[in-house]
Amino acid sequence: MNEICVIGGSRYFGRRLVENLRDRGERVTVLNRGSSAPPEGVTHLRADRGDEEALRLALAGRTFDVVVDQVCYTPRHAAVARRVFEGRTRRYVMTSTVEVYADLGGGGPYREDALDLPDDEDPADDSLSYGEGKRRAEAVLGRAGGFAFAAVRTAHVLGGADFTGRLGHYVRRMSAGLPIGVCADPRPASFIEEREIAAFLAWTALAGFTGPVNACSHGTLDVRQLCAAIGEPVYTRGESPYSFERDYTMDNGRATALGFTFSNVGDWLPGVVKEARACV
Repeated sequence: MNEICVIGGSRYFGRRLVENLRDRGERVTVLNRGSSAPPEGVTHLRADRGDEEALRLALAGRTFDVVVDQVCYTPRHAAVARRVFEGRTRRYVMTSTVEVYADLGGGGPYREDALDLPDDEDPADDSLSYGEGKRRAEAVLGRAGGFAFAAVRTAHVLGGADFTGRLGHYVRRMSAGLPIGVCADPRPASFIEEREIAAFLAWTALAGFTGPVNACSHGTLDVRQLCAAIGEPVYTRGESPYSFERDYTMDNGRATALGFTFSNVGDWLPGVVKEARACV
């Protein structure tokens, strides 16, 4: 049995991750600001992960085999975590994103080694895009000397209960007969279902590899293919959540070689669409 701390983990696939680890028999501690109660059977600590003093107070006297950080968005977050958790855990897993590949030229599918990580922690956090914040956070934690580090670069996550409302956007508009905005040449993206990414993160927490790893289901979708799985869309020129002008596809070969078996997008998409309809 392992002592595992999940930072965040209050909703969506983070909550599923906590339940997954708990149901495997691990001792799970959830650390967040306390905006919602964690699942039953886990320890709950309250602190703002960006407040170093509060974080140290909440964790006083505690050590962990693994930390899974669901809400590390900036190099400042990462630097705080590095200082607080060095010597407090043997393994640190950060949930990163396919968005780290956003500024690469050319097309995917991108492998992990396609991306270079910076050597510095600047510029200031408030000047960073989401993907660049994650890229620099990976770099900061990767330089830690007190624990082994892995970064899970997640594909776009689809699930019926997605609090971001991205899939719901399409379901609601198509149900109302409203047009869907698409760019001139929508590009494909990799996706993963919320249960699968939770299972992958739990698997990564208990594994031994280090470094970045891509997590995505087999197969890709562009916005038109996604909409076709929902109904009969009417398109207009414009923007919508999954209408991408750049390629967001990833190669999951490293994770597959390490032993994780991914599903195919077509196997779970109809079920996710059904769940999304029930939630809107």
